[in-house]
Amino acid sequence: MTTARYLVLLHGDEHVWAARDERLRERTDEDHRIFGARCAENGHKIVGGEELQHSSTSILVRRPADGPIQVTEGPFAETAEQLGGLYLVETDDLDDLVQLVGALQRESETAEIRPVVDHSEV
Repeated sequence: MTTARYLVLLHGDEHVWAARDERLRERTDEDHRIFGARCAENGHKIVGGEELQHSSTSILVRRPADGPIQVTEGPFAETAEQLGGLYLVETDDLDDLVQLVGALQRESETAEIRPVVDHSEV
C-alpha cells in the first residue's frame, strides 16, 4: 500500500469546550497524547498539528468576482461546530487511522479526514 498524507480536521462545539471543567480538559489532553502514541505504534507518522484558538479570532478574506478583496472577522459559518484543531498524518493504512481518530472523538465532536493532494510528481 502507498503512503499518503491526510489532514485530520477536528470539529466541535466551542461552547461545550469552554464549559468543560479542568479535569475533563486534562483528560482530553491525555486522549490526544494517547492518540499520538497509538499513531506511532501503528505506523502512522504525525508530521504536523495544532490546536486552534476560538473561531471568533479568525479573519476571513474573500474576493468577489466583481470587486475588491473583502476582509471580515470570523467565524466563517454560523454553526455550533467549528474547526478546533488539526493533524497532518502520513500513513499507508487509512482504515486504521479512521479507527484511531474515531476513538479520539467525544460526544458532539466530528472529525474530517481528507487526503492531501500529492504534488511531488509534478
